[in-house]
Amino acid sequence: MRKQIALAASILLFSASCGEAPREKKTSEKSENSVVQEKEVDTLSQTHEEQEEDPFVLTEENAIDFFFDYQKGLKENKVKITTSLGNFTVQLYDNVPYHKANFIYLTRQGYFDNTMFHRVVKDFIIQGGNADNVETPRKRKKIGRYLLPPDTRKGYKHHRGTLSMPSSEINNPHMLASPYEFFIVVTKPGSYHLDGEYTPFGKVISGMDVVDLINQQAVDDGDWPMRNIYIEKAEVVQ
Repeated sequence: MRKQIALAASILLFSASCGEAPREKKTSEKSENSVVQEKEVDTLSQTHEEQEEDPFVLTEENAIDFFFDYQKGLKENKVKITTSLGNFTVQLYDNVPYHKANFIYLTRQGYFDNTMFHRVVKDFIIQGGNADNVETPRKRKKIGRYLLPPDTRKGYKHHRGTLSMPSSEINNPHMLASPYEFFIVVTKPGSYHLDGEYTPFGKVISGMDVVDLINQQAVDDGDWPMRNIYIEKAEVVQ
């Protein structure tokens, strides 16, 4: 099943090249003992380099398997989000495992810290997880480039206070989710035209007044708040 889900995702590959700096040649004028010592040091250096591994990066090929393993035994399901206008707490649905695991993982990686609510549509949604700073794309590059499959058949609807995940803006016929961003519905009683298109994976359980306050801020023509609204910190809580 996981392989079928993974094949549904568009494959986006990272490529990287690396080279080893040239070593300085040994001179014949050095003593035999000195040469032996340098060879021993050189051997230890090579062994150390062989033991070093490339940093783990999520990709379209490994993301599903990674989050399948990550969510095993994952008991935490609440995240507190502190913003420049106050804080609120969301509870994640246990039976939407990939989206829950992704949100917990990114929170623990510190990804959301210092991002913004970059899209605010009055009486509809607030959307966060992006920013116009240089730090955010660097974090994304370090964590990896991947998408998540939709999971819309668990019966959750886009009620007011629902936490959901937008789809990627790339050529995306399968509505694969953009894992770094999220939106919260503020419409009363909800925005049910979104059902079946996007994946609800949690809900606001406290601080909905802060969500409403964010939603009432003035925005420009592109729905970006005129005054930046920061996510100062996101943290997993009991």
